[in-house]
Amino acid sequence: MRERTRLDDSISAVKSIGTELNDSVEIIELAELENDDEMIAEAEAQLIFLQEQAKKAEMGALLSGEADNMDAFVEIHSGAGGTESQDWANMLLRMYARWAERRGFKVETMQIMFGEEAGIKSATLQVKGENAFGWLKTESGVHRLVRISPFDSNARRHTSFASCWVYPVIDDSIEIDINEGDLKVDTYRASGAGGQHVNTTDSAVRITHQPTGIVVQCQNDRSQHKNRATALKMLKARMYEEELRRREEAAHDTHASKTDIGWGHQIRSYVLQPYQMVKDLRTGQESGQPDKVLDGDLDSFMQAALAARVEGEGGTVEDIE
Repeated sequence: MRERTRLDDSISAVKSIGTELNDSVEIIELAELENDDEMIAEAEAQLIFLQEQAKKAEMGALLSGEADNMDAFVEIHSGAGGTESQDWANMLLRMYARWAERRGFKVETMQIMFGEEAGIKSATLQVKGENAFGWLKTESGVHRLVRISPFDSNARRHTSFASCWVYPVIDDSIEIDINEGDLKVDTYRASGAGGQHVNTTDSAVRITHQPTGIVVQCQNDRSQHKNRATALKMLKARMYEEELRRREEAAHDTHASKTDIGWGHQIRSYVLQPYQMVKDLRTGQESGQPDKVLDGDLDSFMQAALAARVEGEGGTVEDIE
């Protein structure tokens, strides 16, 4: 029923825009015959309003995938490079958390593994909100940072890599069959803040699905049992996302973006030195304000990537406007 309501609303919105557009055009034609400038101005204002409504409807069409309306897991891993890449992974974690906050989404940290000196080795966020997965799904891939390293006493420029992978949070209506014999379950001590009990017992859980090699981790609860249940849910979500990806792979080769966290596989570059620029290598979308992007101003990049994904070719935000 939710799906039917969503589709009905989308169809009704398009029909309404079409009807009002035709009415406005007819009013302008009649007003021109009668030289009624005031009526023409009112009709033109209505056309501008309809243009804005059409943009919103078009954005809605870009978020009409099978799982787009679901919540999302965002998994971040640092690449090769030790402290540099771990700090960069932490910057990405903050970027997505700030983006979610800007949209009024709820963010929960499911798992985090801190680096020895700074940053993080890996982390998983759960983002809860309308069309969370739809917005975030094109962020999967390798992200590259170029900057003067704050960890280099000689102030040299460094290039760091970190990967992001996004998959939907599935509900009970989607059945995923998993053979318990295919699972390798490890428990370990959670890292970072969380209270005495979290840090002194093996409550964190890591599950490896051996046939596919998919690994998920959870440490957000003090109960090992609850963490195992959550990790199993995350595993099912990953397997569901893999199935969605396989369906799209003929038109969109996303698998290559997962192979290595390094040069040649990045989807976006963030350059802070010697100039300032963020550029999406799939769509050509750019921003000369990396500070704003790293503070969560990602909508233009997401919109361009969604448009390119729907159209099956590169595009920019202007293409969908």
